[in-house]
Amino acid sequence: MLIRRKVPIAIERYVLNGAILGLLALLYAPLLWHWVDGWLNKSISTEHEYFSHGLIGLPFAAYIAWNQRNEWRRLPEANHPLGIAFLSLGAVFYLSGLSDLVNLSLPAILVGLCLWLKGMPGLKLQGFPLILVFLATPTELPYLIAPYTLPLQHFIAAIAGFILNQFGMDVTVEQIYLYVGDRIVEVAPYCAGLKMLFTSLYVGLMLVYWTGTWTSRTKTSLFFLGTVVISVSANILRNTLLTFFHGTGQEKAFEWLHAGWGGDLYSACMLGLTVLLLTKIDQFFSSNPESDGAEGVAE
Repeated sequence: MLIRRKVPIAIERYVLNGAILGLLALLYAPLLWHWVDGWLNKSISTEHEYFSHGLIGLPFAAYIAWNQRNEWRRLPEANHPLGIAFLSLGAVFYLSGLSDLVNLSLPAILVGLCLWLKGMPGLKLQGFPLILVFLATPTELPYLIAPYTLPLQHFIAAIAGFILNQFGMDVTVEQIYLYVGDRIVEVAPYCAGLKMLFTSLYVGLMLVYWTGTWTSRTKTSLFFLGTVVISVSANILRNTLLTFFHGTGQEKAFEWLHAGWGGDLYSACMLGLTVLLLTKIDQFFSSNPESDGAEGVAE
């Protein structure tokens, strides 16, 4: 009797899981395709393009969730009341038809499903993949924080102008503008490296999880501090080169670095530097384990 009962239970579970996955695919496959197409072909809004790190983050989140499937199955079924609240919120967002709310309905629905199916233990188990999904969900956040990047724009323009002056180039800096003769280069919020800073921190989050570095507070703090320094420094170099190319009339080189594959190469090199930074931090603390002593969590 026990065996007979187990078969229907297993079938019911697979049918339920299949129905949930099918419904999610039906609702969100077009939305995810819209994001991916927009990120790859730059056909999405400028603000939503800031979240293009989702191209690697969303598959990584799915990979982690898939690897945790056996732990998920072993969790007892438990319906947390917040589950229905998040599911309802996600449904309202989805039906609103407003771009940002429809986007945010995805993480809301996923959180609701975790809580409704497995309670708080399920949410805790899938916490990191859910964070990756949330941080890759396009919103107007870059537009909201853009006004606060003005000091960074001033700083980058001043340093870029200073560097070019040291090489004998006649550059005048006024606020966020660099004047070279009758040519002007603006260090706009987008050019201030905000997008690459977003990407660097997001990829850094993936790296500290993947390597287990997150268990050490010292390593993690140093890594993210170094990542910010790399991002700002690299952007100063990029704006310096852009000003040099534009100021000397090398428009092809300017377009290559500004909107061509040169920009992608620049991004790849910068992310490569963050990987190198993490490797060096790990090597340092491996050879000096006492340096990570009291602050780190046991590794």
